[in-house]
This record gives sequence, structure tokens and C-alpha cells, in this order.
Amino acid sequence: MGWAIALHGGAGDIPRSLPPDRRQPREAALRHSLQVGVAAIKAGRSPLDVVELVVRELEDHPHFNAGRGSVLTSDGTVEMEACIMDGNTKRCGAVSGLTTVKNAISLARLVMEKTPHIYLGFDGAEAFARDQSSHFITPENIERLKQAKEANRVQIDYTEPLTKVEEVPPSNGDSQLGTVGCVAVDGKGNLATATSTGGLVNKMVGRIGDTPIIGAGTYANKLCAVSATGKGEAIIRATVGRDVAALMEYKRLSLKEAATYVIEECAPSRTTGLVAVSATGDVAMPFNTVGMFRACATEDGYTEVAIWEDETCG
Repeated sequence: MGWAIALHGGAGDIPRSLPPDRRQPREAALRHSLQVGVAAIKAGRSPLDVVELVVRELEDHPHFNAGRGSVLTSDGTVEMEACIMDGNTKRCGAVSGLTTVKNAISLARLVMEKTPHIYLGFDGAEAFARDQSSHFITPENIERLKQAKEANRVQIDYTEPLTKVEEVPPSNGDSQLGTVGCVAVDGKGNLATATSTGGLVNKMVGRIGDTPIIGAGTYANKLCAVSATGKGEAIIRATVGRDVAALMEYKRLSLKEAATYVIEECAPSRTTGLVAVSATGDVAMPFNTVGMFRACATEDGYTEVAIWEDETCG
């Protein structure tokens, strides 16, 4: 048994031709966020502190679809959502419909710790914190929204500019996927998970995805911690997070067996990825999309930063 940490920055049809100016900042952010998490867990911080800290780092990075990088709704506004969960106690907090909160994941933790509830959304959640919405309206997100409106589709954030009619994905926009998340376990087997997202480009105002739904995009118990990324509707239908834990609990599968089964047999093709850790320090990062921005580190010295199945970034 030993500590382990894993994080993701979105899964989808990430092209291997991804330009360096889009790939390198994300790789650098994954490495930096992983280092932040490793330093925190080595310093004795709780897994709950670690996952919040790492997700805050990812939220503050404009190249991921969460926090500062959150994509825009059909009205050109931001509606963020986040969730955090402690595995041992199953305490959790979730938020949706945020427009002015700088770090949605920290607000989710406050919901868990400072209210009698689990989930707050929209005006009620906004009344819980203060910030400026201009923090999120970046030039890249304005261009993303323009592109989606011109194509008349709901689009996931990693879609590259389209040059041919045949390249336009289906109207449900499932060609590219985003979100950020982190899972961690300490040397005593304590587990936690956190996930944050801006949702879909050009989504309907009021749409809620899998991220804040316990058992779908975010779940932890005494066996494992899971954070999913991908097409929210598919992840909700597949109850991805809870199913990984249930397979471990009831079928006695290992973490990797359970996570692989859920991704390959339960989630529709090209919709889902996840990162997970077990109470014994195992790590799983499967996906059924073209790629997933991901990273992990374990107490025995293993480190990985990767995008595609057969390639790592070092």
C-alpha cells in the first residue's frame, strides 16, 4: 500500500496533429499540477486537500475546460459545475450553474462542509461566493462559441477549426471532450476525488452534465476514487463512477479490471475516459476516445504524462 495520484484534463477525439501551441501548454499544466499534488501528499496533506488543490491548479489554467478556460453557453455565458467527495465518509459537495466563482471546486467543498446539503445550483450557489465573470470570457472561448454557432451544433471544447464539410461532427457534438479532475489516495488508504468543468460549447443554458452528479462523473468510497471525463449524457446513463466501485465491491474485480470493463462494456464508444485510484495505491486511466490528457504518480516512483494510448509525454 502506498500513496497515488492521478489527474485528467479531458478526453475526446484529440488529433495526433494537435498543434504545439495547443498541446504543449496542456502537457506543461499536467506536469505542474501533478507536481503540486505529489508535493502536497508527501507533505502529509489529506487526499481531500490534494484533489482540491490539484483541480484548482487546473481550473486556473485557460487551456482546460474548467474555471478560467470554461467554454460558453449558447447565450455566450459561463455555467461551471464541480464536485468533490471523500471516500471514507462519503461526504460530498456539488455545484452547477456558476458564472462568477473563480474556483468552482472550492465552492463545492464549502457546500460539503458548511451546509446541510450536497448540491447547490445557479442563483443559490452564486449567493455562496463572489467574483467577476470577465475572468472567463477569453478570446479562445469566444472563438469556440462562434465556431459552434456557425456549425449549429453543441460542441465539445477540443474541436479544432473545421475546413471541410465532411469534417463537421454530428449535431450532438460528441467529437471532442473536456473537463478536469483528480483522484488521490494516501499511504493509509484514505481516498478522495474532485472534478470540475465548463460543460459543452453552445450548450443550452441550464444544462447539467455528469461532473456534479455523484456516481456518474465523480465518486469515491473506501475501495476507490473515480473522476470521469467525456460526454456527460453518456457518463450519466452509464453511472460510470459508481459502476467501477460496484464491480470492485460485488464482483471482487481489481481496480484496473473494473475501470476497463466500465469503459469498454458500459460506456458508449468514443464518449468516456476516467482516472481512478484504489485504497491499495493502484492506478487506472482507461478511455474509449482517441485520447485523454492524463497524468499519474505513485509512491514507488512511477510517473506518467500522456495523451494517446501508445504515447507518453514523459
